[in-house]
Amino acid sequence: MTPPPGQIDSVLSSTRADFRLQAKASGESVDHADTRWVDVHRHGKMRSGRTISQQINEHSTIKFTLDLGDGHQSESVILPMTGRTGRQRLTLCLSSQVGCALGCGFCETAAMGFIRNLTVAEVLDQWHVAKFRFDSPISNIVFMGMGEPMENLDTVLQAIRILTDRSGPAIAPSRVAVSTVGRVAGIDRYRDFMTHEDFRRVRLAVSVNAPNAEIRRELMPITRSDSMPELHQAMSDWIASGGKPILIEYVLIPGVNDAVDHPAQLARWLEGIDCRINVIPYNPRRNSPWPAPTESSVDVFIDALRSEGCRVHRRKTLGRSVMAACGQLGNEHVRRKVPLRVPRA
Repeated sequence: MTPPPGQIDSVLSSTRADFRLQAKASGESVDHADTRWVDVHRHGKMRSGRTISQQINEHSTIKFTLDLGDGHQSESVILPMTGRTGRQRLTLCLSSQVGCALGCGFCETAAMGFIRNLTVAEVLDQWHVAKFRFDSPISNIVFMGMGEPMENLDTVLQAIRILTDRSGPAIAPSRVAVSTVGRVAGIDRYRDFMTHEDFRRVRLAVSVNAPNAEIRRELMPITRSDSMPELHQAMSDWIASGGKPILIEYVLIPGVNDAVDHPAQLARWLEGIDCRINVIPYNPRRNSPWPAPTESSVDVFIDALRSEGCRVHRRKTLGRSVMAACGQLGNEHVRRKVPLRVPRA
């Protein structure tokens, strides 16, 4: 059943409580509205009019593109992840924007520039498609797709409220993570959200990708406005407010951030912060100035971090050959007019 787009989007973008209030204001039975909301979010009984314009599979990884109706598209990835107990879970990587304004040199999405924010309905529809059209039992949500979530935070927080509703998608808050390149004001707002009793266990991931400010400024322009000391303070405040350990993302780029002394520098900068470092072997964007690192260089870097006393995880590379891996989402036909600035190798 495909109702008018505005009708399904109203359900997709509303919490259950808000949808009840809307129903009451329009004279609809609250019980009937509640049933409609649960039918959409729990049972997938209605579909939006957005079409899957592309689906690419690499083994168990699925990248899919949704047409948004205005000539633009969102990209999402379903990732099979194996936990420490050996149990496999499906993680859905959600986009929050079309393109991105922040210009990180290693990122395919950054090459698009910023086009627009996604709406709550467009974010939720990514989950809806993964869950009901692909029949994927999604257990983990990560806002690590196209865009900077902290630049569209109202939408992201509303999506989390809906995704974690036990009568709807029922994703455990502890299995929801928001990743940022280091937008300090956004981290502070997300921390305030986290202190609410219902969302105490949501996760924060910070894309650091450099052992010092000089390299980070070259690789990630946001460092010029949100400095590494300010970022460190925001992460410290997250932990002090009762937040769960932070996931530090470190994209390992040959000749840029993998020198012999870089693990020790990174470890010193992270002192005092309860965190785990997720080392992500670089996934080359289109026309990349750098190759992917060798497995031996990744192992050497991880061993050096561990010798510094860091907790380290090596991100398994999934979807690289189909441009579905970390940092590879984006429309190759949409490119910013000003070339990305990349640090010298």
